[in-house]
Amino acid sequence: MTTSIPTALQGKEIAVVDVEGNGQNPPEIIEIAILEVTGDTANVDDIRSWMIRPQLPITQIVTRKVHGITNHDVAECPEWADVAPAVDANLRGRILVAHNAKVEQKVLTAHLPDWEPPMILDTLRLAKAVWPGLPGYGLDKLIDHGELDTTALAEQGYHRAGYDAWAAWQLLHRLVTDSGMDWDGLIRAAAPQEFVPTAEPEGGLW
Repeated sequence: MTTSIPTALQGKEIAVVDVEGNGQNPPEIIEIAILEVTGDTANVDDIRSWMIRPQLPITQIVTRKVHGITNHDVAECPEWADVAPAVDANLRGRILVAHNAKVEQKVLTAHLPDWEPPMILDTLRLAKAVWPGLPGYGLDKLIDHGELDTTALAEQGYHRAGYDAWAAWQLLHRLVTDSGMDWDGLIRAAAPQEFVPTAEPEGGLW
């Protein structure tokens, strides 16, 4: 499945990311998916995903109530150190897009101490700006509200990294299209405060 790039996002190097954790504190990544968006279109086949064997076991509660990934599922998977260079290469220099992006930012920063995104766009923030007053802003509720097409990864299901990354891209696409925002407006609506440029005061001595 392929989608076009809205005007406001054209020419931007984007990485749409979702991570799933082991339920420990601090969390370890057990699955990560990255959709690189470059050029005129985004394709579901461009999603790269990795499953990772954590140092500490996956808790039963997150297996049961969140993503369904078990310790058996990751028993033969590589450790984080083995996949970190590839993950870093897919993220480096790209705008981070995620739903409730502070989670991805915090976890990725802990796992990749030298990584820092040039910009972050949070689809949760953006949805609240574009679709105010909804009863809930979880990704699943927004998929239903926007009637987003996630059938390309339906076999994975909600809260698997590939599915959620594709859904976050579909959501971003829809919100940008619905709002008609330009790039600057998108930053003001979707970026965490530390990424929003300080407005220059009008007027002055000169």
